[in-house]
Amino acid sequence: METVSLLIKNAKVFNTYLKKFIPANVSVKDGKFYYIDRKQDTDFCADAVLEAGGMYMIPGLVDIHMHIESCMLTPEPFGSCVAAYGVTTVVSEPHEMANVKGTRGILEMISAAKNAPIDIFYGIPSSVPSTDEGLETTGGIIDCSAMKHLLNEEDVVCVGEIMNYRQIIRENDLEITKFLNYLREEYPGYVIEGHCPSLLDLDLAKFLYLGIDGDHTEHTLEEVKQRIENGMFFEIQDKMLKPEILKYICENQLYEYCGFVTDDTMADVLYEKGQLNYVVQKAIEAGFPLEQAIYCATYTPSQRMHLYDRGAIAPGKLADFILLENPAVINPAYVYKNGVRIFCPKDRQEPAKPYQFPADFYQSVCIAPVTLKDFQVMADTDKEEVTVRVIEIHPDRTQTTEKLVTMPVRERMLDWKNSGCMLAMVLERHGKNGNIGYGFITGSCMKKGTVATTYFHDHHNLFVAGDSPEDMLLAVKRVTQLQGGFLTVREGRILAELALPVCGILSENGIKETASRLKAVRESMEELGYRHNNPIMSLGTLGLPVSPALKLTDKGLVDVKLGAVVPLIVE
Repeated sequence: METVSLLIKNAKVFNTYLKKFIPANVSVKDGKFYYIDRKQDTDFCADAVLEAGGMYMIPGLVDIHMHIESCMLTPEPFGSCVAAYGVTTVVSEPHEMANVKGTRGILEMISAAKNAPIDIFYGIPSSVPSTDEGLETTGGIIDCSAMKHLLNEEDVVCVGEIMNYRQIIRENDLEITKFLNYLREEYPGYVIEGHCPSLLDLDLAKFLYLGIDGDHTEHTLEEVKQRIENGMFFEIQDKMLKPEILKYICENQLYEYCGFVTDDTMADVLYEKGQLNYVVQKAIEAGFPLEQAIYCATYTPSQRMHLYDRGAIAPGKLADFILLENPAVINPAYVYKNGVRIFCPKDRQEPAKPYQFPADFYQSVCIAPVTLKDFQVMADTDKEEVTVRVIEIHPDRTQTTEKLVTMPVRERMLDWKNSGCMLAMVLERHGKNGNIGYGFITGSCMKKGTVATTYFHDHHNLFVAGDSPEDMLLAVKRVTQLQGGFLTVREGRILAELALPVCGILSENGIKETASRLKAVRESMEELGYRHNNPIMSLGTLGLPVSPALKLTDKGLVDVKLGAVVPLIVE
């Protein structure tokens, strides 16, 4: 009698190629699926037998576009967390870490993932900085030679999202353009991920012509149509589960050309709701056909990343699978990776041991000394009032708009206290130049109090905004003391805080503690008046100079469309 390592009996097995469930026994040998026995009459000598009892068996979920840093965890505790949700493979793009520590940061993230229970692959950060040194100061820079070096890393499988999408379609001397030319000659067909919100028509064609054929960003229906019609793989994240988008995909049977991804998942959302399973669940509830939803969360993403050894329950594929009581509710009873159980609700979850990053990763917040005087905004004019560019925040998106606000001038300083705006500042924290960029925010942001963070996309300088210079100074000093974090202050008292001591963006604690502290910060922001469907991400992207329309970096206000720093005061 033939011996196998694992025999799963009496399961309803998802057949990827037929897109339906079929009763079968499944055997596993050497970490791979061996035989899917539809007749259920083949005898094996099995080292272990799992009685499925009619449960539904689907491949492990595969998330090909996400950023581990977004959940503020280091790789191993992240892997342990998402394993419980049925995720067995992710492709993470570590440009957040790269913006702080360059190539060293990426290599340390790869090393920190080695003991994770799931497979963590990486994309090569292609836009570090996201724009250029004239618009933002970063701790690290990834140039063409660094990208070539990263190609040789075993766990690197793609080029991460190319974010400077408007620059790259013009004549340029960008490092990523040099790298794309190199790939075209030496690695034709290599997977290249894009980031191109709003690109249409000829501009979109120019982007695709460069070989960048995947996009995950938020779009209108017309933008989605043009992407799929032109051969782009469309990655559907939570905010793209719009009725008109799902209807278009389903009516036109476009399942081969799309897959579900998470992109950014905050720690409290990860802990309370889940990860890729949550996106798939929402899609099913919105009317996406069950079998196609499973297909687009397992097989199509695997194919997109050329991970041909997974994504299906078939002979020779990796034995990554989930057992579910109900396939429409992605709540795993068992999760297996390479034929080994990595999650069962009854298992005792052992906390992951902290990965020891290099010492300088814990001393990355280097702020030049600041005093209350630094929180005054000078106006070099004799006028009694001036017009000021202000970042207006909206409750349903991370994209901002520019608003012009009139402010009085007192002793050549802006008197902004009664303007309906909060003072905002970005302090360069990588120890390079000590820059301070000044701006103001209004709209759906806080109406009182102060917030400060080093979790500030993508350059991760220190951002602080508030209604009181004294509280803002306190916040800056506390974040520096923590060596990174996210916190709120009011009337001289810290209301909530999350320490992020690894490069100012990651916590070494487990998901439960990290989530609870982040949730406290989120709730504090909301109590102070922040109104947004994701206040943490809204605030964290106020410094992202590739996301429209007006953003703030250590260089000052950036007009994203112009790709230029613009004056705070309009002449």
